[in-house]
Amino acid sequence: MARTKDFDENEVLARAVDLFWLKGYNSTSMQDLVDGLGISRSSLYDTYGDKHSLFIKALECYQSRASGKLCQIGNKTLPAKEVIKELLEFITGELLQDQKHKGCFLVNAEVEVAPHDEEVSQMICKNGQQIEEAFYKVIKKGQDNDEITNKQDASALARFIINTVKGIQVTAKSTNDKAIFDDIIKLAMSVLD
Repeated sequence: MARTKDFDENEVLARAVDLFWLKGYNSTSMQDLVDGLGISRSSLYDTYGDKHSLFIKALECYQSRASGKLCQIGNKTLPAKEVIKELLEFITGELLQDQKHKGCFLVNAEVEVAPHDEEVSQMICKNGQQIEEAFYKVIKKGQDNDEITNKQDASALARFIINTVKGIQVTAKSTNDKAIFDDIIKLAMSVLD
């Protein structure tokens, strides 16, 4: 007879996201995970596999949550420029609320782990393509409505906005000065005129 777990797997996974996000993959030891997740080493291995498998699950969990919020904003029936501005302000607002200056978990993984880990690299690339496609659709709609400039290709503008977002996410690791991010958003939005 299978033994029932005395912990909530999703709750523990959420704690793993927070721990990896705060410390990074390489600086998080198995003992850190055991202590931080509040489960035994054997339960950790039985439920989530090894550290790498848990890290992948944590990235997937984070990506799913973040994508859901971004898609909700991206699917609004507002003018395209308003949607893009709201997305940039949402991302910035989330980062500014974080007193630990963790930045974005996916961007952190992209910098720390992806160059040496094909599975993480593929996950990050797939996520980037999905976000680029979402921005592309909003920008293309804005161009079709003559709200956004047609001087630049919609794909190039989407990539520029994504690069701006990643820059914001990295900058948020060292400052929470809202004025800096307001300037970045204002300049990014001017590219769409």
